[in-house]
Amino acid sequence: MGWVTDDAPIASEVNTCIQCGLCLPSCPTFRLTGRETESPRGRLTAMTAVAEGMAVDEHFARIMDSCLQCRACEVVCPAFVPFGKTMEAARAEVAAQLGGRGRRTRRLIVGRALRSRRALRLVTTGARILQRFPVSLLIPRRLRSGFSGLRTLRSQAPSIIGETRTARGPRRGVAGVLAGCVMDGWFGDVNAATIEVLVWAGYDVIVPPAQTCCGALAAHDGWPDDARSMAEANTAAFSDVDLVVVNAAGCGAHLKEYGRWAADGAQLEVKVRDITEVMAQALAAGILPSLEADLGTVAVQDPCHLRHAQRVVDEPRAVLAAAGYEPIEIDPTGRCCGAAGLYSVLESAMSAELGEAKASEVLESGAPVVASANPGCEMQLRAFLGGRVRVAHPVELYWEALQQVGGEA
Repeated sequence: MGWVTDDAPIASEVNTCIQCGLCLPSCPTFRLTGRETESPRGRLTAMTAVAEGMAVDEHFARIMDSCLQCRACEVVCPAFVPFGKTMEAARAEVAAQLGGRGRRTRRLIVGRALRSRRALRLVTTGARILQRFPVSLLIPRRLRSGFSGLRTLRSQAPSIIGETRTARGPRRGVAGVLAGCVMDGWFGDVNAATIEVLVWAGYDVIVPPAQTCCGALAAHDGWPDDARSMAEANTAAFSDVDLVVVNAAGCGAHLKEYGRWAADGAQLEVKVRDITEVMAQALAAGILPSLEADLGTVAVQDPCHLRHAQRVVDEPRAVLAAAGYEPIEIDPTGRCCGAAGLYSVLESAMSAELGEAKASEVLESGAPVVASANPGCEMQLRAFLGGRVRVAHPVELYWEALQQVGGEA
């Protein structure tokens, strides 16, 4: 039957693969299973077979669904195959051709609920109530790991939507902050630290009320129409800022590719910066202070969409060092922690194996703190570390140190 939608993988991009196999050692699922169908090369081969007439069936869907979309393969690929893009396209075909109640439920979550502030408030309220009582057995097994990785949710956690702040000192421009869907309700301390640090760095800060979910999860799961709708909304919401600052690696990676999701997306994507990029630049220029402190060691976990997709590696380490920490490397190759959006729910066994391995790396470092710049990774780490090590965002750690050592603004 082949492809049936306009969002199908592009033959010229799929066929760029030269079957060299250099991607195999970088692929987390191949490293765990040793199966060719669990590798980037194998998945591209399956896409080629469909383009030549093979049906999109449940076996093909399984090959695509087992991918973490960590994009580690892109870093080592000598042919520059845009694997993340082709995987999103293949999953769009799976969703269009197979459907089913499970996939429709997933679309309801990633395509609709994540852009609804009312729905997110209801989920947050429910999660906060569950945290107060020992009712973990009431939570479906596949959701327990993610739930255990949540930060403690406060009853009156303020939203930053609509907030505006004026720069401290010489003004460098206007920074629009992506509040995020779950970031706003579940990671309020990270959002607050992001705004405070931007103000210290000389930016007027606005958090546009018209913004919505970035659309990354919808794109990854095969719902391109929803991803395009969210990209159009955000492109309009952030049209008048100098920078779009993001503190969630997955969101930032997606926004940096808005050129293929929204009519004016190319104008927005060039303005997108991870918060650690903004901070590292300000630190290098002497605008933000490097603190004279000895806060001990901190393990550094590289979110895949920061390291592999955005190629931002040095900046989080520079931020942590400026805060007074000694960054400790735990995995030079940056293997995925297994969170990967919905993956921890849909592929719980594989996700747990990767999560346990990452937690072991952190524990072996001996550091009392691990820094991660992505909400899903943070939740995965906290779930498998079980409270033995603190998990925090680099901007959060820097802001805490600045308050303690450098004096609060």
